Amino acid sequence: MKVLQQLLNFYINSSIHVALAVYALAYITVLEFELEYDESTLYFLFYGTITGYNFVKYFGLAKFHHRSLAKWLKAIQVFSLLSFLLMGYYAIQLSHCAILILVVLGATTFFYAIPFLPRHLFVDKQQNLRSIGGLKIYIIAFVWTGATVALPLANTTDIKYEWSVTAILLYAVQRFVFIIALMLPFEIRDLKFDSLKLSTIPQKIGIKKTKLIGMLLSIVCVLVTPFIHNTDVSEKLLTVVIIMLIYTLLLLNAKSNQSRYYSAFWVEGIPAIWLFTLVYLS
Repeated sequence: MKVLQQLLNFYINSSIHVALAVYALAYITVLEFELEYDESTLYFLFYGTITGYNFVKYFGLAKFHHRSLAKWLKAIQVFSLLSFLLMGYYAIQLSHCAILILVVLGATTFFYAIPFLPRHLFVDKQQNLRSIGGLKIYIIAFVWTGATVALPLANTTDIKYEWSVTAILLYAVQRFVFIIALMLPFEIRDLKFDSLKLSTIPQKIGIKKTKLIGMLLSIVCVLVTPFIHNTDVSEKLLTVVIIMLIYTLLLLNAKSNQSRYYSAFWVEGIPAIWLFTLVYLS
């Protein structure tokens, strides 16, 4: 049992689970736009997410404690290096348009973690975009939306149906809204740890109103679905309704003293459930 728990902890701490969530959302885009399976984009996102998230999470630890790193952190460093190399392998297979999008997303991720702005803009000593009050959740939603919607579309010329600009924009908005909603249980979890100056949504309006916001966002995801798809509208709508119900149940049960796996495993696993549901109903 202890070995299984250690494996689960490594699976979560090394960002494999969040990478699967990003992979799943990108694969959903591939399926819903009826694109060919794009190994280079999907695998790039998987390994790139591991690299990026571990960089953001462990950059400070590795920087200041590199001579006395715990074994688990050393293992994650090695795993992250391997992921970085695989990310590079798949990156060179991407189109020029996709690479331009990656430059924007990569720069955003970099500045999210690295100190670079004047001190008067910061709420604490981190001195990065992550530390600016109220900005964190929107940066994450922007990067995830760009990675899981814009990137798969930019790296293909094989869209089978004519998609209007409006439909594509609505799809991106739906993904952006969903990711913000998905972040709310995490913000509730971190309520007792985050600096008050971060101005997270639960800090501003409380847990109850945060859950109400999450439910409203899930309703938005459902309502825009019929305006996005040209085919199989009822199938897509049913999928979104199922996922939003699962999300709502998890949101309503979220609390500041939740178990360590509640958000990190179950909430983060919703994109994978969405993918499996979509494939099953198809």
